[in-house]
Amino acid sequence: MERLNPFTTAQKQLDWAAEKLGLDEATHELLRWPMKEFSFTMPVRMDDGTTRIFRGFRVQYNTARGPAKGGLRWHPDETLDTVRALAAWMTWKTSVVDIPLGGGKGGIVCNPKEMSEGEKERLARAYIRATAGILGVTKDVPAPDVYTTPQVMAWMMDEFETLVGEHHPGVITGKPVPIGGSLGRHDATARGGIYVAREAAKAYGLALQGGTMAVQGFGNAGQYAALLGSEILGLRLVAASDSKGAVYNPKGIDPAALVQFKKQIGTVVGFPEGETLTNAELLELDVSVLFPSALENVITEENAPRVRARMVCELANGPTTPEADRILQDKGILVLPDFLANAGGVTVSYFEQVQNTYNYYWELKDVYARLDDKMTRAFHAVDEMAARHKVDLRQAAYLVSVARVAEACRLRGWV
Repeated sequence: MERLNPFTTAQKQLDWAAEKLGLDEATHELLRWPMKEFSFTMPVRMDDGTTRIFRGFRVQYNTARGPAKGGLRWHPDETLDTVRALAAWMTWKTSVVDIPLGGGKGGIVCNPKEMSEGEKERLARAYIRATAGILGVTKDVPAPDVYTTPQVMAWMMDEFETLVGEHHPGVITGKPVPIGGSLGRHDATARGGIYVAREAAKAYGLALQGGTMAVQGFGNAGQYAALLGSEILGLRLVAASDSKGAVYNPKGIDPAALVQFKKQIGTVVGFPEGETLTNAELLELDVSVLFPSALENVITEENAPRVRARMVCELANGPTTPEADRILQDKGILVLPDFLANAGGVTVSYFEQVQNTYNYYWELKDVYARLDDKMTRAFHAVDEMAARHKVDLRQAAYLVSVARVAEACRLRGWV
């Protein structure tokens, strides 16, 4: 896989939108960089009695439209530039679905797969001790991301409340439901993407019922994409992958059986009803919808010419490089861009904040209905922008979201 700087990618995308919108130089420069970023070290006592020093980051990219909002990633290859890029994309994501939040992101350089539950809890609490002064419902609200879970969020919320001596459930979203989490958060990222795919198929005349799908990255979002793609869109799952490899069966794979297998074994590799593929081969299968649902930069200039999906629904952040984007566009492949397609997660996180704030919780059907309404409106706003400016959906999503953030900056008198 190509090693590309995701923040360079994010800046290139912003530069194009700024030129198209005719933004003045000051506004353009303001939006190219994070407004605030933090780096810190965290000493954590390990189970063997030794102390390890972990590096952590928090980036608050832009808060013109509201408090920063964004997940916390635990990954051995985490970098500040990755966190910057994801904070930028969160800024555009909250804007494109028109919720009153800005963009933020956090990261810790660690390998949680090699850590015990006790070590993970101590690391989670150490992160909050390092960041408590910059967090809060009016400042910055973290959420789960790569290798962080509702349990990690619960420890973090508890540590924050211990420090301030008050209940503040809205300081962290993605919590377990019994302590203030929202119903519907578990499948929100995938469900939002499925709603967008449904609207896009109607708008562009793509028949999905009875079609096929491949899911690259069979984590939370990927698993629900497989389940809901079958349930809501009528797609047949033919391939799925994780970090260890892929499984393929052109006749179809039962999504629920594969989810169960992954839970038991820890990987999709070895699933008895399919043959083994590589991640690279999965991306090039002839399917109706490809769901990139893992990490960034997996569809590149090198492999984009061989991508054969009719629609690419980006549930991961930044899975397609700008060079690959142009190739897919030229091939007539409909790409549903990440910060539109995967915005269901932050939308239901916002719903969780709202419920926490006024201490009243919604039924599951109400969460789904509100999410459907938000995602449907967002898609059509982007689609109308695409038609007006004769650009693809990613470019249109940038135009919609950047224009909204730039307007908020101007109204505040920042530029």
